[in-house]
Amino acid sequence: MSVVGSGSWGTTFGKILADGGADVTMWSRRAEVARSITKSHRNQDYLPGITLPPSLTATHDLADAVAGASQVFVAVPSQTLRDNLVALRPMLAPGTIVISLMKGVERTSGLRMSQVMQQTLDWDPTLIAAASGPNLALEIAKEQPTAAVVSSQSLETAQAVALLARNRYFRTFVNTDVIGTEFGGVLKNLIAVAIGIVDGVGYGENTKASIVTRGLVEMTDFAVALGAQPETLSGLAGLGDLIATCQSPLSRNNTAGRLLGQGYSFAAVVKQMQQTAEGLASVAPVLEIADSVGVSMPIVQQVKQVLDGTLDPKDIAPHLTTTDTDEPQGERTTDDAKTAGGGAVWGALKRAFDQLRNGGGSAGSD
Repeated sequence: MSVVGSGSWGTTFGKILADGGADVTMWSRRAEVARSITKSHRNQDYLPGITLPPSLTATHDLADAVAGASQVFVAVPSQTLRDNLVALRPMLAPGTIVISLMKGVERTSGLRMSQVMQQTLDWDPTLIAAASGPNLALEIAKEQPTAAVVSSQSLETAQAVALLARNRYFRTFVNTDVIGTEFGGVLKNLIAVAIGIVDGVGYGENTKASIVTRGLVEMTDFAVALGAQPETLSGLAGLGDLIATCQSPLSRNNTAGRLLGQGYSFAAVVKQMQQTAEGLASVAPVLEIADSVGVSMPIVQQVKQVLDGTLDPKDIAPHLTTTDTDEPQGERTTDDAKTAGGGAVWGALKRAFDQLRNGGGSAGSD
């Protein structure tokens, strides 16, 4: 088994696999990181203080890393994925399952990570999967219990990956809604940047609760318009990841937003961040996609204005919780259409609680 990428999440996922009983070889862009993982069982730059299992080794040679691997997990910055896949393609054996651990969309094309994989590798989509969920790397590296979802067009592929990507502290569910699973991981980053901004400004829990709740509506409306199942956004890849990312100081997107809220410019935030905050790169392409399908995303739009320097961060909260009209608006999309049915937010929360109560639901859902 192989993991391509040795940042915090790639290394943590390698540990997850190794702790589940697999022999794992990681590829590291930096030779010194590969040596440290193999010889010292440490990746001090990205997971300080964490001891890695002996069955997890690393190499600077990509061909050596993926040789003989039946499953290859890819954890590189989303905007570098295509270039990395070009190098990887001739080294993959036919029938290899390729799994995305990334949460972003390609800035130039607007494609999800699994779509970039399918296009660049010219790979059977039933051999491609995506893993997502409330997965803050350092917490998992410390073996704090959590769960994730593995999604593929092929349920058999998702189950094969999930069987290996689980251990005593990491439980994995499956679904076949790749669109919803990937967009959940992308969109929650954008809402987390908004939460970070209001944190940096100094606003309190009411403001943040409003943003999280309305953010879930935006996430669901967007993903469903692109073909996702609404229940996926109430599961681990949507609501679960949204909660974890918005409330944790370990979140890179939350941290980036907090710096923006404190008055740092976009350029200064990028320079100060030691790791990639995928939400910053995803704002513009997500808004372009939303516009093309007629979905309103006022929270994400306000985040973009802060990034562009056209909106003072302290002016963001009123815009996030209202619209441009003084007319009362329906809380749900269906309210404005005067159709029956439960509220989008309450329905999402209820489904999430039902899943927790029922031990995670069926094998085909989060």
